[in-house]
Amino acid sequence: AAAAYDVTRERRRRRRDEPEDDDEDDEEGGEDTMTLTVDTANDNVVKTQYAVRGEIVQIAAQLASEGKKIIYCNIGNPQSLGQKPITFFRQVLALCDCPTLLESPDVEKLFPTDAIARARAVLSACPGGTGAYSQSKGIQICREAIARGIERRDGFPSDPNSIFITDGASPGVHMCMKVLLRNEGDAILTPIPQYPLYSATLTLYGGSLAPYYLDEAKGWSMGVEELTASIKKARDAGKTVRALVVINPGNPTGQVLSLENQKQIIDFCKREGLILLADEVYQDNIYAEGKEFNSFKKVLKSMGDEYSSVQLVSFQSTSKGFYGECGRRGGYMEMVGFDSDVGSLMNKIASVNLCSNTAGQILMSMVMDPPKEGDPSYGKYIEERDAILSSLKRRAKLIVNCLNKLEGVSCNDAEGAMYAFPSITLPPKAVQAAEALGKKPDVFYCIELLKKTGVCVVAGSGFGQKEGTFHFRTTFLPSEEDFPTIVKGLTEFHEEFMKKYS
Repeated sequence: AAAAYDVTRERRRRRRDEPEDDDEDDEEGGEDTMTLTVDTANDNVVKTQYAVRGEIVQIAAQLASEGKKIIYCNIGNPQSLGQKPITFFRQVLALCDCPTLLESPDVEKLFPTDAIARARAVLSACPGGTGAYSQSKGIQICREAIARGIERRDGFPSDPNSIFITDGASPGVHMCMKVLLRNEGDAILTPIPQYPLYSATLTLYGGSLAPYYLDEAKGWSMGVEELTASIKKARDAGKTVRALVVINPGNPTGQVLSLENQKQIIDFCKREGLILLADEVYQDNIYAEGKEFNSFKKVLKSMGDEYSSVQLVSFQSTSKGFYGECGRRGGYMEMVGFDSDVGSLMNKIASVNLCSNTAGQILMSMVMDPPKEGDPSYGKYIEERDAILSSLKRRAKLIVNCLNKLEGVSCNDAEGAMYAFPSITLPPKAVQAAEALGKKPDVFYCIELLKKTGVCVVAGSGFGQKEGTFHFRTTFLPSEEDFPTIVKGLTEFHEEFMKKYS
């Protein structure tokens, strides 16, 4: 995308420098003239980059079309790599999508009674069923279920009317950016490394990214001193800093914030007058001993009325956790501390899209309000949940251990989320070889890894990294059965690569 943008700028420069052509066809448009080309497209779209579906993935698709087996470790897409869906969730969705099943005299032989009851309750609140539009904010009964789940998690009330159900968490981020960003003078404090959704939406909507760097030497910790320096730098450059993005657990870095650190972050937002945008889509993915997830809402509310002025938007999704329902596109954002007029603005944006998909809404409500102890489906639900999470924990340790055995590679523990983000020291000859091809060194490494092993990962430059450092992000989602093959292939490739360019 960056290369495309450079080409576009050069084309536009040449057009400005070229003399006007008085040809009659050109004046009238001409048969060969296209109204929309890359040259005439919105600059913000041309400049937008999204590495997890970028150049390396396109090469992977080409190799796959030629018959090469590709193991996609570039994106957190669990079910594409063999993870099974949660049975209760799919049973309820099946009954909602095919309500004639509820009329069958054998329905209780096919489905547990709590799944039947949940489907009937949802359908009673959805005139026309799942094929009809819902309220723009989302189906009322689903927002109420999400609110109950938030209350159980945090111990504080949740208002269903402050919840917007979205097609995954990403549209909620888009909605916030649309409301927050007025021009390029508005900036958002964003972690580096970061999930490129944030840099992409900032570019797309004409805002500015104010970076703050996570401390790799301290387990990708988030220091208030760094935040203070970053906001000062942005303001000195004439930017109006409007919000702070925090990803917890981290993506791509996998760290889990401590409770004390979260309090410091909230205090910083209060002191600097910032909205806190809390990406919490990995809240169920915690693996490190002694670590636990605390939502920013829970921490904020526990800090008392002194912090009631802090405005918070938190995001959750059906795509991650132990559910991994990426294709269902379910998510929500909860707004805390905003007045009704801002809520109306958000509702206006939601209304432009009519509503999010109803299957995703129903699924999101079940993620936050699953079977309870004593329900017929509870035992199976817990068994499936625990099996997936314990396997992810084992795989997290396996990949980190493998990476730390490689020459010139260092990887912090994956405390949460679904990724490892190792630092890699590349030999000077490898850097020169990459530059000769017009590639960033970490992109060059990842492309070579892909071609030799079929393992598709994402270069660290796609997430942002300190100047002079190189990384890549890999998921640990492939099945445990496939892991020995992946580890063997990665180890052999790395040894050959380092030998070749040493």
